[in-house]
Amino acid sequence: MEMRVDFHTHIIPEDLPNLAEKFQGERWPVLQRTCACGANIMVAGKVFREVTDQVWDPAKRISDMEREKVDMQVISPIPVTFSYWAPAEEAELMARIQNDFIADTVRQHPERFLGLGTVPLQNAEIAIREMDRCMHELGLKGIEIGTNVNGNNLDDPSLIPFFEMCEKWEVPLFVHPWETLGRERMPRHNLMYTVGMPSETALAAASLILGGVMEKFPRLKICFAHGGGSFPYILPRLDQGWKVWPHLRLTEQPPSHYAKSFYFDSLNYDPLNIQYMVDRFGADRILMGSDYPFLLREIPPGEVIDNALSLTEEQKRAMLGENALRFLNMSEGR
Repeated sequence: MEMRVDFHTHIIPEDLPNLAEKFQGERWPVLQRTCACGANIMVAGKVFREVTDQVWDPAKRISDMEREKVDMQVISPIPVTFSYWAPAEEAELMARIQNDFIADTVRQHPERFLGLGTVPLQNAEIAIREMDRCMHELGLKGIEIGTNVNGNNLDDPSLIPFFEMCEKWEVPLFVHPWETLGRERMPRHNLMYTVGMPSETALAAASLILGGVMEKFPRLKICFAHGGGSFPYILPRLDQGWKVWPHLRLTEQPPSHYAKSFYFDSLNYDPLNIQYMVDRFGADRILMGSDYPFLLREIPPGEVIDNALSLTEEQKRAMLGENALRFLNMSEGR
């Protein structure tokens, strides 16, 4: 029986505390209700994003899932809440609030939701402490992380202890773009979402490879949002750079060798792109993901896979659900 699992969905507590008041900081995201079924996420007194009750109400989500034929959602925080910029102990509180909420949501609806947590990556020791709680106390299935930490790429030496523990504990990681490169050049047309995020994701993936993180920790399980952004397309160019600049090499093999271990969600909107991903990485590396409940999401989830005529039914079944459960170290029967 086919099981459809939406790997990429976001959630936020309806009663998120106002940490901007508590810690006297402008950058904390604050949820400001606008009506019974909507709110604005405010940052520094400005509207960062308009949201509906889909983003906090499990009943609303389940109703949408039934209508769109999704069996399970993997729920994760909204990246604006990562708060890597804050003092680590304060960011740990933000992480704990969200992780507790996600774990509670999963406990209330275990047949509908699986949870990913968040950790304060600006301090590896504290991040590992909260990851330990997420995985070994709360029962979450993985950790969502951002593509950079205060402008430092994911191969920054400060993150090595974190990745080492992820490999040791077999913690799946979902890498989501945030604080994108070139933001100052993208104020118009929402280019930060359509160009900045794919470029930021490519930079994160390339950094993990070229910085030697994937060579050092070959059993890391990492999935990139939005189909890996522009990374799959520029991978041959990364290989060429590795080939012609041997003095810069930090790895034994070219980038494409390590890229084979990556996973990607399916959110690239075009069956041609899905086929390219399958040809380059394999159908077992693609997880259906919609970015529910935001405007750029795919409706219905998995449509791009359903419409990829060159895929076999077995490949589609894997991409629509089986791969996500396997990535999260689960069997289809939970």
